[in-house]
Amino acid sequence: MVREPILQYFDYAHLPAKLQEHSKPFWALAQFVCRTLPQNPERTEALRKLLEAKDCAVRASLFDITKGTVATAVPDMPDGAFNQGTADAM
Repeated sequence: MVREPILQYFDYAHLPAKLQEHSKPFWALAQFVCRTLPQNPERTEALRKLLEAKDCAVRASLFDITKGTVATAVPDMPDGAFNQGTADAM
């Protein structure tokens, strides 16, 4: 087994089966990257980006189309709410 701290975030055994299905291939690829590439900043960056992709894939599998509506209007805000903390507010 490859020793690389970031690999802990690729663990998938604790996830429900549906999420394991999407997470496991990323774990396997992370293991492959660590076995076949020398340890250096580029490998670390590759693992970080792979982790980001894994997180996106897992979230995509949780996406509920019935709740995934896009806001079409900005909610009512008090006058000047968008100017707080800017030069325009002064």
